[in-house]
Amino acid sequence: MADRTIFHVDVNSAFLSWSASYRVNILGEQTDLRLLPSIVGGDQEKRHGIVLAKSTPAKRYGIQTGEAIVTARQKCPDLVVVPPDYGLYVNASRAFISKLKKYSDHVIQYSIDEAWVIFDGFESLYGKGQMVKLAYDLKDEIKEELGFTVNIGISNNFLLSKMAGDFSKPDKVHTLFPEEIKEKMWPLPVSELFFVGRATTKKLYALGIKTIGELANADEAMLRAHLKSMGEVIQGYARGEDLQSYMFTHDANKGYGNSLTAPQDIVTREYAGHLLLSLCETVGARLRTDSVKIGVVAVHITTNEFARASRQMQLLTATDVTEEIYVAACQVFDKLWDGRTPIRQIGVSTSKVQSDSGRQYNLFDMQRYDKLEQLNKTVDAIRGRFGEDSLMRASFLKGNVSHMSGGLDKERRSGVTIGIDVEHENARII
Repeated sequence: MADRTIFHVDVNSAFLSWSASYRVNILGEQTDLRLLPSIVGGDQEKRHGIVLAKSTPAKRYGIQTGEAIVTARQKCPDLVVVPPDYGLYVNASRAFISKLKKYSDHVIQYSIDEAWVIFDGFESLYGKGQMVKLAYDLKDEIKEELGFTVNIGISNNFLLSKMAGDFSKPDKVHTLFPEEIKEKMWPLPVSELFFVGRATTKKLYALGIKTIGELANADEAMLRAHLKSMGEVIQGYARGEDLQSYMFTHDANKGYGNSLTAPQDIVTREYAGHLLLSLCETVGARLRTDSVKIGVVAVHITTNEFARASRQMQLLTATDVTEEIYVAACQVFDKLWDGRTPIRQIGVSTSKVQSDSGRQYNLFDMQRYDKLEQLNKTVDAIRGRFGEDSLMRASFLKGNVSHMSGGLDKERRSGVTIGIDVEHENARII
């Protein structure tokens, strides 16, 4: 649409920013992590502990997201390391999306810390200049009221707005309209193009392609020969073609689903399980709102090299219970993922939708299902009345799906925590 304007809003260094904001504004700490060489990272005692997010001062030491914490400490001995707090991040994300929805009724959340805000007809009414001013107003309001900064990219398609949002950071507004592609995007290294990872970058370098502009103008047959269908996709991106709709929309007529792009590559089963639980919560709540149940659960993933895969399973009986959807999603995921390949995007979708006309019980699940069903409805009612943050799973406070017994810091939240012990093969929710 010619008069459509799209904002891509991305939280700057989300995990670290949210942790820093909470420590300063809620706990009253005097030191802001964002002003120190600091990172959010996993267990430092384990060899696989990695940097999940870094401050701007840490970046100056050459610390990279995804590198081992021990390596980051070698670069900066005085590095401050704080553990991830996924419960806090879920709450911050909800507040962030809620703020965006006050500006437009068309918001597409792409990951925990980024979303598109679509304005139809605003540009013809106010002009591009006023849309830029609106972006600055939104950016400043988030900073003042929520305590963290964002970058906003502005264009008339999803890809270009996202690319614009990745220009210089933090706390900035940038435009990237089609007429600005050659000047602003083509000179950039090809590694900065959306969905071009390290392996693809190496392949493009081997072909003599080092900038986005060179990729846009490369021989199409050569790209297909060396990169197959991915070559065609990323060349389209380099030319400003929009993202495929499957990456951020779902066909409501076929079922209920939700997906997200992880802030960092998913490389552990624990992290994947936590994200699956979050997705299943939103899917389950939507099913109960519409008084329907589903009989098929599917999981789809996109790797960091753009390879896509999906798998599904049929349930013994239709359900709308979050816990049962999650157990099924975990089983499907474990069969789908090889346990090694980094994942960028993960989603849960459901199908075989039917009216909530009852349940076909088996001998073993009648009492368990009734309890879970009632609990889910109670949680929905409380959240509907008092807000999403009034109840949260204990697992979101600890941030680890597989180790959730004891030690919960319940005094740090005003909401109530709930514990649900549902054992089924490798899936567990507490």
